[in-house]
Amino acid sequence: MGRASAKDYNAVANAILKVLPQEGYDDGSAGPILVRLAWHASGTYDAESDTGGSNGATMRFRLEAEDEANAGLEAARKFLEPVKEQFPWISYADLWTLAGAVSVEALGGPKIDWKPGRVDYTDEQNVPPNGRLPDGSKAQDHVRAIFYRMGFNDQEIVALCGAHNLGRTHYYRSGFDGPWVPNPTQFSNTYFKLLLHEEWHWGKSPAGVDQFYDEDQDMMMLPTDMALIDDPEFRKWVEKYAEDKDLFFDHFAKAYSKLLELGVHRDENGIARVNKIKPQAKL
Repeated sequence: MGRASAKDYNAVANAILKVLPQEGYDDGSAGPILVRLAWHASGTYDAESDTGGSNGATMRFRLEAEDEANAGLEAARKFLEPVKEQFPWISYADLWTLAGAVSVEALGGPKIDWKPGRVDYTDEQNVPPNGRLPDGSKAQDHVRAIFYRMGFNDQEIVALCGAHNLGRTHYYRSGFDGPWVPNPTQFSNTYFKLLLHEEWHWGKSPAGVDQFYDEDQDMMMLPTDMALIDDPEFRKWVEKYAEDKDLFFDHFAKAYSKLLELGVHRDENGIARVNKIKPQAKL
């Protein structure tokens, strides 16, 4: 495919689809880590200070790239470089978020409403503080603190956690190890079914980190995952999504689209403005 005309986002989406097959990487697909890249690029948003979020593509800078929560995402950014070279007019902020939206649908999930217009910041001045992303070793109070800071409610929190239907953890990155579901390249509601109906046993990852395993140790759950069934308000949504795949897909699509828009404030032309980090910005 040659260079597309300016602002042909469908052409960019098609180019992203071509980089998804990655023989020899994880389970043969870049899709799950591209979903994670978009997630982590957006999940730094703090509603109170109106800082962070998907605008700016600040993970290009060392301070954010080296946040422990972003370990391994250099692979995702590398997978997208050929697309950026083919379409140099697209911002990294748009490319990363579009890649997440495209990947969800390509892996069998719902269509994600995505809007272009994000800009790339030119220096580290607007990099949000480290520590704003979820820590998988924590319980429900941590989960709520992280997601409430972004502006999500309990239902949206559980829906977004359904992204764990995709991908796997790596002990040499996060300390955790293994996939959540048997087919980590197929978006579904299996994650919720397994949370409720599988017997999970506490154990240690190869890195010595606390996590939970199924009987055969083929799959795992994080402490934050188990918090979804330990907490009554979270659990009721786990039960709904385990029972109703269509409901989960609908709620996930809305929550993930909202996530990708965090920190994006547009002018009348749909172009995002720069969000300055304020001195009082919080974690």
